[in-house]
Amino acid sequence: MNYLKGKTVWITGASSGIGEQLAYACAKRGARLILSARRESSLDIIRKKCRLLGADCFVAVFDLSIPEQVDRTARKILSEHPAIDVLINNGGISQRSTAVETSAETVRKIMEVNFFAAVRLSQWVVPVMIKNGGGVIAVTSSIAGKFGFPLRSAYAASKHALHGYFESLRLENRNNNIQVTLVCPGRVKTEISLNALSGQGTVYGKMDSGQKSGMSAERCAEKYIAAIEKNKREVLIGGRELMMVHLKRFLPALFYKIASRIKTT
Repeated sequence: MNYLKGKTVWITGASSGIGEQLAYACAKRGARLILSARRESSLDIIRKKCRLLGADCFVAVFDLSIPEQVDRTARKILSEHPAIDVLINNGGISQRSTAVETSAETVRKIMEVNFFAAVRLSQWVVPVMIKNGGGVIAVTSSIAGKFGFPLRSAYAASKHALHGYFESLRLENRNNNIQVTLVCPGRVKTEISLNALSGQGTVYGKMDSGQKSGMSAERCAEKYIAAIEKNKREVLIGGRELMMVHLKRFLPALFYKIASRIKTT
């Protein structure tokens, strides 16, 4: 059976990278799509491609870093699409700066986009899902949500926070048919490093070598959707870099030795 066929799927961060490929993967499976991001022109192009794949597709443009826009958009979406079956909290922003040189404002913005926006949207959507008999909340975390890493202090903190919040949400709703899937990508070839923030909040603007050689966003998206379809609580997606998660757990001394030597950009 095709789990997503006929279901309404709302994807944030859908204008490029993993989010864009998630849109195509869901469209191929017959889902009805709501795509969100800041870049309306990019979303319009993706919407047209999804419609060519046979999917009903709608666009909601807003900025995850502005709580008022998050609330206003959620209210509007739920009034127009009262049955959200799957919410994929994928929108996010990374960081390329040391903890000491990163301003409090930059830390706050990263937390707002990566953590608080996902929380706010879920607080809007989960009650509707419960009323409708259930649903799926999927969250794009990172392997940086499993350990700290140089030049990623605020980014790692935001991803760690996602695990604490959404694992709690899952347990609280175990009798409400609410599935929660946390997805932890490693190195995926996207624009995440190009759009990352420096310490003072300016755009980093460079492609990391690790990102450039990473897994394709398309392959990542297919594994992401497979995790949702199989009702996985958590899934790691990537290549050899995933070993760091296991080293941190079982051989922490070796983990810290290796992590201190890895090229961070």
